Amino acid sequence: MKFSLVPAARLRLLWSCLGLLALPVLMSPTAAEAAEAGWRQLTIPVSPTNPTAIPVALYYPTQTPARAIPMGAFTVRVAIGAPPDAKFKGLIILSHGTGGSEIGHTSLAEALAQHGYLVAALRHPGDNWEDHSIWQQPPGTFFTERPRQASRVIDALLAAPEWKDKIATDAQGPRIGAAGHSAGGYTVIALAGGQVELSRIGEHCKTDSKDDPLFCSMGGGSKSPPATTLLPPATDPRVRAVVAMAPAGVFFTAASLATIKTSTAVYAAERDRWLVPRFHAEWVAQNVPHAEFHMIPNAWHFAFMDRPGTPIQTLDGDAAADPPGFDRELLLTQLRNDLPAFFDKAFAQE
Repeated sequence: MKFSLVPAARLRLLWSCLGLLALPVLMSPTAAEAAEAGWRQLTIPVSPTNPTAIPVALYYPTQTPARAIPMGAFTVRVAIGAPPDAKFKGLIILSHGTGGSEIGHTSLAEALAQHGYLVAALRHPGDNWEDHSIWQQPPGTFFTERPRQASRVIDALLAAPEWKDKIATDAQGPRIGAAGHSAGGYTVIALAGGQVELSRIGEHCKTDSKDDPLFCSMGGGSKSPPATTLLPPATDPRVRAVVAMAPAGVFFTAASLATIKTSTAVYAAERDRWLVPRFHAEWVAQNVPHAEFHMIPNAWHFAFMDRPGTPIQTLDGDAAADPPGFDRELLLTQLRNDLPAFFDKAFAQE
């Protein structure tokens, strides 16, 4: 996150800090039968409304058998280039954390695809494992650009002949949701209507830096905020349900969170040292009306990310590490059931 300038050397260490049963009424016959996840790469090109190309990994339901394929530090289990099913239950945007990638939550994307959804996992320009340039931009750029990038992906897919007619629609339009971890959690709450007040960062780090040290060590409050600190909202009304996992959230105003009507689920890691829950995830959940809240016992910040096959060093240690006694695969198995069920329920209730 961009609270002040962070040395590039430190940023290179960041990969992802600020990374029930399906309801049959939503499922077409082809989606109901899907047992595999297809996978394709897509790049949203530069245009008058999109200043930077956005790489996207698309996961979607298919009848083609999947296979395990190593991709960098992670392994995807997909059918690359396979033909998609005729209809999708909806579109889910998947947003990674700061310094992360479009592959870091592949098991959740695969599960959503297997349950009939088209998942668009974007690589956030300027805030991913190989490009940290957003941190060098003026204060507030991080907060405005991340949700706008997600909205640009939605724009592109709703205009793409190959995909737009496959996405389920109802009286409210296309069924669109979003899920994100850490900074991705921030991103989806911003899409739902959360508004950032930059001065909250400095105030928080003046009073609570000892209790939220990693967040504040990244520069929170070390620079004077600009004269105008309430950023314009980045709400995307097309997004009708969001899941925020260990979200960065202290900078959201309570008033803006209170206006959110989007179906919202918030997950927190009980022992999160990067984004201490009572300042971030709990702040969001307490202020969003009717938000579901799930505290994951004994979990660290990276518990919601697939375990990388090689160590990824961050300011909070190895992203592949967990506290003694914590079972990350058990949590991910739970989430692979929870997320499809949450989106199924949210769309069915509308």
